[in-house]
Amino acid sequence: MDVRQYYKKLHELEATMPEANAVVVSFETPDGGKAGVLTEVPRRNACQLMLEGRAQLASDAEAEEFRQN
Repeated sequence: MDVRQYYKKLHELEATMPEANAVVVSFETPDGGKAGVLTEVPRRNACQLMLEGRAQLASDAEAEEFRQN
């Protein structure tokens, strides 16, 4: 991927996220990443993980449950 395109997409995705932190759900990765792990990360990191196909944004219900525990 072109670096300019990557950062353009990153900034566009960041602009759509209102909160400073986001809860993401991981995908299984070839380097040992486990699927289904919930983690709260800064907005920028969440966007990077989503662009790289390593995580997706958690649903509102999942995020709420994660933050209560």
